[in-house]
Amino acid sequence: MNFNNVKVPKVPGSGISALLKVSIIGGLAVYGAANSLYNVEGGHRAIVFNRITGVKDKVYPEGTHIMIPWFEWPVIYDVRARPHLVESTSGSRDLQMVKIGLRVLTRPVPDQLPTVYRTLGENYNERVLPSIIHETLKAVVAQYNASQLITQREVSMLLVEIRKILTERASHFNIALDDVSITSLTFGKEFTAAIEAKQVAAQEAERAKFVVEKAEQDKEVQLLEHSLLVITSLNFINTFTPAPGEAKSAQLIGQAIANNPAFITLRKIEAARDIAQTISNSANKVYLNSDDLLLNLQELNLEPSGKR
Repeated sequence: MNFNNVKVPKVPGSGISALLKVSIIGGLAVYGAANSLYNVEGGHRAIVFNRITGVKDKVYPEGTHIMIPWFEWPVIYDVRARPHLVESTSGSRDLQMVKIGLRVLTRPVPDQLPTVYRTLGENYNERVLPSIIHETLKAVVAQYNASQLITQREVSMLLVEIRKILTERASHFNIALDDVSITSLTFGKEFTAAIEAKQVAAQEAERAKFVVEKAEQDKEVQLLEHSLLVITSLNFINTFTPAPGEAKSAQLIGQAIANNPAFITLRKIEAARDIAQTISNSANKVYLNSDDLLLNLQELNLEPSGKR
């Protein structure tokens, strides 16, 4: 039997296998295209981990970058300053307990991100900052008395020293400190009660001092008022008590009038002369009764009374 001329029918499975191959290749291409690109947002930096070589030393800046799918993946770090608040209770030099709240702004050094990832990982803040902050606060606070920490000057010096030590310690872990500030500073109950009692005693002393000063001032005011009253009384008495010269003058005038009544007429003539001289020197015109101006000299009685 000759099978050379026998026609073999086409099997539908061959077309399916080709379509499957095309689908697999297309899917891999889409997967590769979708996973070969990654974006680095603003304020971030990226490092790449390779399954074969490990962490690459290159730091990728902001923008879109290419990687090998499945073999590589990016690790993105936020390099912007972030706040971190730590509270620590430390003992002062005079054995008083002081609770300090410290707020620090930290960020990783961008050029050292591969080292940070190898040694600390992504949560470097939680691994490093609490330990070095507590240690630094205890070491610095132990150099001061609790009473020294009350004054603003000593607190400023304390903050400067804390910032200096923390910056140096954090630099060993490739962490930069942008700012360090003290948010709270509280003392133990016994020390706080002693401070309040001291303040109350100082206020009472100031109040007693004020009462004494007020009493002294009131006493001085009373003495001054008494002195003014005495001076006023003396001036009033002197006002109605003529001086010896005035009394003598009044006595002589009285004797002159008694001996010669024409003395009053003489005084009238002198007054009329003064009035006439004043009117003559004036540029204004005056129309008044002669009786008012004492110018009726013709009517004066110039004859002396009594015996001749």
